Amino acid sequence: MTRPMLKIDALVKRFGGLTATDHATLAVQPGELHALIGPNGAGKTTLIHQLSGALVPDEGRIEFDGTNVTGVPMHERVHRGLVRSYQITSIFKRLSVLDNLALAVQARDGSSLRFWRPARSERARYDAAADVAERIGLGARLHHLSGALAHGEQRQLELGLALATRPKLLLLDEPMAGMGPEESERMVQLLQSLRGETTMLLVEHDMDAVFRLADRISTLVFGRVIATGTPAEIREHPDVKRAYLGDEMEAAA
Repeated sequence: MTRPMLKIDALVKRFGGLTATDHATLAVQPGELHALIGPNGAGKTTLIHQLSGALVPDEGRIEFDGTNVTGVPMHERVHRGLVRSYQITSIFKRLSVLDNLALAVQARDGSSLRFWRPARSERARYDAAADVAERIGLGARLHHLSGALAHGEQRQLELGLALATRPKLLLLDEPMAGMGPEESERMVQLLQSLRGETTMLLVEHDMDAVFRLADRISTLVFGRVIATGTPAEIREHPDVKRAYLGDEMEAAA
């Protein structure tokens, strides 16, 4: 059996008397796009925080690429290839698209972000940054200030910052939030283009996008994973329909 790229075993995170994740358990296989869905307040973002290293779980274990990373700090997880979509930083709005991506390439290569200016002389890094810009659909915006980009383009750039680190697993927390239909469609196409190239764990409320993109879906309710399966299995799962998906599908109709 193939070893999971990410294995989450009985993660618990409490905030006072509130249990945000309650022995959450799931596995993400290499190369798959695995979606995590659930109602507001289910604990999805808290789970992503624990996976990225922004929060330390109170109980449980996180294995990434066969190694226990439960207590590993965020920057070391990035170095190992476990990257959240905005984990490098939010975009630098006063810098161009090209300079933003060059910073991410420089961070991947192990150089300090404080010394970004000399990177201009290192053509290979800027060539790599331009390649990422083409990949995310911003090749024609290389020299535009990132703060002047449309919202959807800024989200594409945030994804590009993560891709520039060459992640083994990419954590995507609502990448289509705030987007209009055309922007969402561009993001769906971009994520589809990454299928098989990098493993992805996607948190997203757009159920149309989820069912188009996901190889498998896990449903989180009250901090627990109540079901995992293919999109067809999850769509018809009685517990998922009762707890969440029925209302979502009715709202989308």
